[in-house]
Amino acid sequence: MKTRRTLAGALVAALLAVSTGGCTGSRRTGPDNPDAFRPGTAGLGDPYLPTAGNGGYDVASYHLKLRYEPATDRLDGEATIVATAGQNLSRFNLDLAGLTVASVRVDDVEAAHTRDGAELVVTPPAGLPDGRRFTVRVDYAGKPALIDSSDLGTGGLLHTRDGAIALGQPEAASTWFPVNDHPLDKATYQIEITVPDGLAALSNGVPGDRSGADGWTTWRWAERSPMASYLTTLVIGRYRVSIGSHAGRPLVTAVPESLPSGGPAERSLARTGEIADFLAGLFGPYPFEAYGGIAVDDSRIGYALETQSRPVYGPAFFTTGPNPTVVAHEIAHQWFGDSVSVRGWADLWLNEGFASYAEWLWTEHDGGESTRSAFAREYAATDWSQPTLDPGREALFGRAVYKRGALTVHALRRTVGDETFFRILRGWTERKRDANADTAEFVAYAEQVSGRQLDDLFDAWLTGTTAPPLP
Repeated sequence: MKTRRTLAGALVAALLAVSTGGCTGSRRTGPDNPDAFRPGTAGLGDPYLPTAGNGGYDVASYHLKLRYEPATDRLDGEATIVATAGQNLSRFNLDLAGLTVASVRVDDVEAAHTRDGAELVVTPPAGLPDGRRFTVRVDYAGKPALIDSSDLGTGGLLHTRDGAIALGQPEAASTWFPVNDHPLDKATYQIEITVPDGLAALSNGVPGDRSGADGWTTWRWAERSPMASYLTTLVIGRYRVSIGSHAGRPLVTAVPESLPSGGPAERSLARTGEIADFLAGLFGPYPFEAYGGIAVDDSRIGYALETQSRPVYGPAFFTTGPNPTVVAHEIAHQWFGDSVSVRGWADLWLNEGFASYAEWLWTEHDGGESTRSAFAREYAATDWSQPTLDPGREALFGRAVYKRGALTVHALRRTVGDETFFRILRGWTERKRDANADTAEFVAYAEQVSGRQLDDLFDAWLTGTTAPPLP
């Protein structure tokens, strides 16, 4: 994979170098003073989002205690972050868009802090040695503001008529908690949300105990598998919440009270367990401790997002009837995108190509169009001048990433045969579970399992500028 391996390798090298040892646990040293304490970088240098994330440390866990008042759109938060220094660290940054920080403590000692745009800059009383585990507590409050990008869309905590919805890709988390906001730094989460009685407060993972006092209710959630920050969600409002079980795990679904009971959204989410079981038979064991889905009724959200263990679906998907296909797409992401996450945004096809292909697999299984027919239809409609790998920031969520990505997946299947193809997928999701990966790694693994040279195949289907010959 001549051109692509060079690109992916250069991207990973750049991310690791600029992070000053951030998420890798290594340390940059200089010839004059290799043990000097110095700041972590204010971004990881991803070409698509250069200031996203921060260098110098690796987060293990977030514990968020939040209180939200819909009437005033006010959020009060206490974030406790456990991290490990990846270098001799004099100061470090957290991504935080808007909101007012009242105090920051590092290992329970007051730390100096300043704001630099969407960066919270923290200077602990003493330097943090390489490998040192430390705890940061940030107390903050305010009215959340959205991140609005002309080419990547809007993300953040969106005030609704009866609550709020925190959602967005690639950036949203920093609008409601301080975070190392890049997929390279996955972490576990405990989230407690206190809201007025009568409202639901939904998030990722396993539901915990619920408690109430003085007209307020606290909902608790725990995602114990590492999660990329853009996959966090917070949905507050009047919802019909169903907490059941499937395959020994909690299955939590929620539909707004404004949508009809037993309507298309509810009927679609009811198939979550069935769809997950079908995909597990192809991709390997379901990777998380909980299942679920949340439908929202806000026309400003015109997409669905694979928020970990509990995807969120915009209203447009259910206007003409049940839509299990979109559920299949988002559930497939639990393997491809959530459990196995990209190293950098240029490799997003590894998420979207496989999820789009899962739509075809599910539709065929559910008695609809065959995968072969879907492939032929999409092949004929594809603009081959648009690359799937490294499509450019403005085309990150374009058709080439999704549909040409799915064509690439099927081309691999046709080339290596079904038995080898699904062995590749199951082995890949097992090998890279809870980790990050790039295109070069996937191609190398597919070559290893198949015993075939596949560079030319992937070059043609991912970045070639003319229609490749059918395998």
